[in-house]
Amino acid sequence: MRGGAHTLAPMLHCGTDGGMTSDPLPAFDPQRFLRHGVGGHGGLLALTYHAHGPDWVELHLPYRAELIGDPDSGVLASGPILTMMDMATSLAVWTRLGRFRPHATLDLRIDYLRPATPGKAVFGRGECYRITRSISFVRGQAHDGDPTDPLAHVAGTFMFTDAPVEAPVEKGA
Repeated sequence: MRGGAHTLAPMLHCGTDGGMTSDPLPAFDPQRFLRHGVGGHGGLLALTYHAHGPDWVELHLPYRAELIGDPDSGVLASGPILTMMDMATSLAVWTRLGRFRPHATLDLRIDYLRPATPGKAVFGRGECYRITRSISFVRGQAHDGDPTDPLAHVAGTFMFTDAPVEAPVEKGA
């Protein structure tokens, strides 16, 4: 997919008045998507929306005692940060597409540069920089208040799970 806005094909869906309509669906909006909170693992971590742009989403992970990985130092565990980055980059894909499309994390590499500062919330910004027919490419960073001093970088790929499967070619055909 190359830059530019994408129009969505009209499809039957529930309109604002509760009736069925074939008007185009509104573009994917991560703020609206997360308005009622995050479920599952992200909900347990209390992840919330912070900001977004045309191809990026930033989430907020509050500092909480339950998330501490090292009780002696008070540093957050790495798992909640990785979960936040997985969600931020996933949302960035849908934001760039302008619509929800089912996908799965194929690969997500995280490089920790330093521990999070004890007592401070962590912000995770994920960006989708390329989309092909079946794969999206993402990158991002986590920081605890100063984006110029990141605590982690991520890079990864998502595979669309609704991509058509090509039938195998029979030998001799």
